[in-house]
Amino acid sequence: MNTNDIIARQYHSSLKMLEKAIELCPESLWLEGSPNRYWHIAFHALFYTHFYLAPSESEFAAWHRLRPEYNFLGAVPWRPNEIHIADIPYTQAELREYLDFCHIEVDKQTAALNLDAPSGFHWLPFNKLELQFYNIRHLAHHTGQLSERLRAHANLGVPWTL
Repeated sequence: MNTNDIIARQYHSSLKMLEKAIELCPESLWLEGSPNRYWHIAFHALFYTHFYLAPSESEFAAWHRLRPEYNFLGAVPWRPNEIHIADIPYTQAELREYLDFCHIEVDKQTAALNLDAPSGFHWLPFNKLELQFYNIRHLAHHTGQLSERLRAHANLGVPWTL
């Protein structure tokens, strides 16, 4: 097994854990959270997983259900004094669809990775290999947030996935 295959496996395992966090979320928790609602954190994690799998910012092809600026938690960076409101929640079914799309992107993008190439994102000053660690770590961070909310709200846990 080569490095690109290992990276793909880790993405798939991390996405499966996020999928469980989405599936297990009771309706009463889906819209809860301040300032970031449960669904919004799940969407944010999926968006950036998808985004940083792209070869570069200019080559990113958005998911067909993308709502502008919903990827941001909090203020939009170029409008820091304006609070962005993501007021139309994504449903669990929509985010499961996005999750399936991300699994396909993982296979497509990791197969073509040149791990020594620059990240493709000018604000991330490292190579593609480190970008994959960065991206998987981001996905795991937000899956952990959702897992903790599930445990506190409904005493449900997200199982570890190999």
